[in-house]
Amino acid sequence: MRQVYPGGSALDDAALAALYGYPDLGTPPARWLRANMVASVDGAATVDGRSEGLSSEADQQVFAMLRAHADVILVGAGTARAEGYAPVRPESEGLRWAWLRDGRPPSPPIAVVTRALDLDLDSALITDTLPHARTIVITTESAEPGRRAAAAARNAEVIVAGEASVDLMAAADALAERGLQRISCEGGPHLLAQLVGEGLLDELCLTVSPLLAGPEAGRIVTGGLPMPGGGTRPVTLAHVLEDEGYLLCRYVRRGAR
Repeated sequence: MRQVYPGGSALDDAALAALYGYPDLGTPPARWLRANMVASVDGAATVDGRSEGLSSEADQQVFAMLRAHADVILVGAGTARAEGYAPVRPESEGLRWAWLRDGRPPSPPIAVVTRALDLDLDSALITDTLPHARTIVITTESAEPGRRAAAAARNAEVIVAGEASVDLMAAADALAERGLQRISCEGGPHLLAQLVGEGLLDELCLTVSPLLAGPEAGRIVTGGLPMPGGGTRPVTLAHVLEDEGYLLCRYVRRGAR
């Protein structure tokens, strides 16, 4: 893997990790919300309904490194189901990036956003968590109280944010107040669209796959809220890496540190 912008050079692990380091956030409730996505050159977010077909070894290494950097991983319920999410275990991510967890718990928890709490409460994501990284379920007051209680009884931590729909601002603040300030969102497109629409996204890490996927697949954002005033959100290109034709781009919101 090599850096092609700015400059151009090969990267060792320490240099690669430094490129993706979070800014100094200070004390809670300060937070930084990053998203990590992959797309084909013609904009597809999935192949056959999953992102795996767009990925590469370099993308997977950056994916694991971003997880090691994060305090918590944010994901929508649909993506958690489609991609078969389970708790992050140090051994499942390999030892290459374990040093990034020094002074912190050995792995971050998963936080699942689900308006109606329509999750399999007997799945490994809920029941097979580690003591230091209990899965967090972010849901609404309208979710059936019995299911909220059942999720908590099965070892999940439940955050209620919003009445009929999830208030993502309140959810992000609740995570930061728990000391989970470095938030890494792994999708899906509906959740990312909401984060963009509400102005919560500080950074986008986007891998561009050298593949034409055709018109059937959706984009990395879909649905969600319209931009206020119909406008756009300017971002700044921080760097571009290249590996075997894959471009790994990092964008930060304009004016961010």
